[in-house]
Amino acid sequence: MVGSSSPADVSTKLRRVATLARESPQMVFTTLAHHIDVAFLHEAYRRTRKDGVAGVDGETAETYSADLESNLKNLLDRFKSGRYHAPPVRRIHIPKGDGVSTRPIGIPTFEDKVLQRAVSMLLDAVYEQDFLDCSYAFRRGRSAHQALDVLWRGVMSMGGGWVLELDIESFFDTMSHSRLREFLDKRMCDGVLRRAIDKWFKAGVMEGEITSRPEAGVPQGGVVSPILSNLYLHNVLDQWFEQEVRPRLAGRAMLIRFADDATLVFANETDARRVMDVLPKRFGKYGLKLHPDKTRLVDFRRPSNRLAPGDSPGTFDLLGFRHYWGRSRRGQWVVLRKTSPKRLSRAHKRMNLWCRNHRHFKLADQHALLVRKLRGHYAYFGITGNSRAINSFWQATKRMWRKWLGRRGQQRPVQWDRFVQILKRYPLPPPRIVHRLPPRTASP
Repeated sequence: MVGSSSPADVSTKLRRVATLARESPQMVFTTLAHHIDVAFLHEAYRRTRKDGVAGVDGETAETYSADLESNLKNLLDRFKSGRYHAPPVRRIHIPKGDGVSTRPIGIPTFEDKVLQRAVSMLLDAVYEQDFLDCSYAFRRGRSAHQALDVLWRGVMSMGGGWVLELDIESFFDTMSHSRLREFLDKRMCDGVLRRAIDKWFKAGVMEGEITSRPEAGVPQGGVVSPILSNLYLHNVLDQWFEQEVRPRLAGRAMLIRFADDATLVFANETDARRVMDVLPKRFGKYGLKLHPDKTRLVDFRRPSNRLAPGDSPGTFDLLGFRHYWGRSRRGQWVVLRKTSPKRLSRAHKRMNLWCRNHRHFKLADQHALLVRKLRGHYAYFGITGNSRAINSFWQATKRMWRKWLGRRGQQRPVQWDRFVQILKRYPLPPPRIVHRLPPRTASP
């Protein structure tokens, strides 16, 4: 592009917006869309996944990029003039961990993904300055492991406490559009951007041949949905807890939120029960509902402080890990983490299905893909204290692979001595701890 901006120029624009938002926390932005030009859309295109499933129009990244410059100019013209038509998202259902229910995923068209990426880049620059330290999802430089680390340190420094697990029913499907507009009004009133966001609200969902237009919610899978969901819970939960709840508590408390998964820890039981009682009303005010069975209060005090003979410590799950009290090598009570039973069972089922469906692939190809899967599993679940669970998954993977290699056509079952020879030629990477906590030898 002769004379056009570079990705560095786009980053400079975003830094300027972020600096202005940080220095003027009460400022309402009325002009942001002028930052989006063809170069900005090129950067949005670069940041958009190219291997995703096609939307309702069937267009892929490859076909869109065949005439990329012309397509982006046309998209920019329609976006700025208000002639852009937001197509409905294609809905598919993926199974949840319970093996029974499914999770609806919305798939926008590729062009819609590019425009949503451009808009979300600007929204991120503004709202990242407002978001609090307690939220970790969909934010650059933050991760699930950071959330787990902060939670671990907080619980250890309190010596345990009362843990309130929050479960929001169908959060992405029940976010109120009117409430979301109110939250946007506080910081961003640019007419061009707001018009595009409203069009995405009204675009509808296509499932099969039927198009519906829900009156609430954003598609789980949409590119702009993460920043909108963070904005929603920032106002409903994060800010409310920090500004209104925490100052009224008698003891220490902390909140950790990753998307719609939230855990609150209280040093004082009375504080925990007071907050638990008021939370349904608070969420109901904004069109959200807490799951009555999955939202629960757990007595997670250090066992030496409360356990009677025969009692067992409480446990809670967050981000795929079960948190529980156990003894360190020096005999002190510490918070340990392991893969939650549901997540481990789900991982076993998926690996077994994969080995079954790919058993006719060449052995070298199977091995290459299995190596990637195992390394991905270790990269997430390989945390301090979880060696037993990831070793169990490694051993189970070897058994599943041997089982399905022996069921290719009319072949006989693969005996262990033969499988050992296969593993020598195609070794599966052993478990390893990727995320380590610094050693802690003394309880607080």
